[in-house]
Order: sequence, then C-alpha cells, then structure tokens
Amino acid sequence: MIEVISAGALLTVQDLGRAGLAHLGVPRSGAADVRSLRRANTLVGNAPGAAALEATLTGAVLRALAPMVVGVAGAEAPVFVGDVPAPLGRPMRLAAGQVLDAGEATAGARTYIAVRGGIDVPAVLGSRSTDVLSGLGPAPLAAGDRLRVGAAADPGQELFAAGAPTGPALPGTDEAVTLRMLAGPRADWADPAAIADLAHRSFVASDRSNRVGLRLAGDAIPRAREGELASEGMVPGAVQLPPSGEPVVFLADHPTTGGYPVIGVLDSASLAAAAQVRPGQRVRLVASR
Repeated sequence: MIEVISAGALLTVQDLGRAGLAHLGVPRSGAADVRSLRRANTLVGNAPGAAALEATLTGAVLRALAPMVVGVAGAEAPVFVGDVPAPLGRPMRLAAGQVLDAGEATAGARTYIAVRGGIDVPAVLGSRSTDVLSGLGPAPLAAGDRLRVGAAADPGQELFAAGAPTGPALPGTDEAVTLRMLAGPRADWADPAAIADLAHRSFVASDRSNRVGLRLAGDAIPRAREGELASEGMVPGAVQLPPSGEPVVFLADHPTTGGYPVIGVLDSASLAAAAQVRPGQRVRLVASR
C-alpha cells in the first residue's frame, strides 16, 4: 500500500484508458502522455498499461507502507528518497516507511510514478483511469489517501541491471514545442494562407489548459467559412478552431463530440509532446503534408 503525503497540483490514477467506448459517449481518458506511462511501467517490470500515478507540474510526495519497487518517468524533475537524490528513469526499491518525493517539473508538465504490481483501484468500464471531464474512475487524489498495490513477485537484480528506457529530451521552459499535425476533416474551414504560414505563427499555452485540452493563445488563424457545424466525433490530438481563431488541442479527457471544425490531428509523437507543454510555453504548429 502507498500513502499520498502531497498530491501537488493534480495527482490521478491513469492507465491506457477506456478505448472503444466513444460510440457510447465514454471518453478514452487514460494517461495524457502514454509514452511516459509505458516507460514508467517498463522501469518496474509491469505490463505497459498497468495503472500508475500521473502528477502535474508540482509533483507528488508518497510514502511506501510496505516494501516496493517504483519508477519515475515523464517530465524532468528532481526525485528524492527521503533526503537522498534518486535517479529519474531507473527502478528504485523503497522500504516500508520511506518517502518518495517527485518534485516540481523543470521541463515538461506530467510525471508518471509506477509501482511494481500496479495501482490496484477498482476498474470502471475496463479502466482504472481518472477522467476529470466525465467523473469516471477514482477521484483525483488528496493528502491522506491510501492506494493498494497489486501483487507482484520480487524482480531480483535483473530488473535493476537492465538498461533504462529513455524518451525524447523535453524542451526547456524557454524553448518552443513543435507539434506536427495532419490535415483534419474540416481543414477547409481554415484560411489557406494562414495554414501555409502556420509554422511562422506564434502561440503560447494558456493557463486554462488541462487534461481535456491544450489551449493556445496568440496569432489567430482566420476561418475561411462562416457558421458552425453540427457536433461530430472527436479523437485525442484533434485540433479544433473556435471562432476566436485560437486553436485547442484535445488531450486525454476530451469530450467525445464537438461542434468546432477540426482543422488538423496531431501525430502520436506530437500528442505525447502536447501533454508535456507547460502553461506559458511557446508552441509551434506545423502542418504535415
């Protein structure tokens, strides 16, 4: 069992989500940065989609209530076991009573903390993920919460001798994040000249961004058409164009339908990168051909 001492800005349980239920109005949810969730689980020898913890921006502090193996991946952040610095991207043994402090992110926004055996909370519609939009799954975590950990055999030294899975370096807070998008089903609703010049337009991630969507403020993209659409199905990575002209990139907890035109859809690498964008960070959208 593991106890939450501090939940930071937002601490949730996440796995790979509720795929295949959008026709019932159920969002996928799951880890905002799926690649980092998989890396954290690989560190501790779990299945790639085992439930782990997703901490946002300010990290989390956890106490092991039994011996366990943990791994931290995703955003770059200082990690301590007690007052001893610990390695990001390597498995770590915690004795009962030891405290893991995954600190405030210095690059990226979301940190994933996996525990060997997985976080064992009840599954809802096949997933243990917290969905902040629909309210499905466990509530966001708070100080004092205790979480069961699934049973798992001791990994032995083989796990600790294995090479750590690495991900792409995350841009620093003063660096721009480039997101590549394929043309969306309503690409013709955006002004063609603006799309041709898209890579030169400057956007900044709004502080209103969350697990539902990354909101971009800056050089508005004019529309080529008037009016609105009937609601259509949405997918993670969909780039909507509201009347303001400031794009919204849908993330894990996006609604299953929406009425603003989808002018593009991020590729999988860019979707993971979008989940790690910090409020105030510069963003470049690039239209792939």
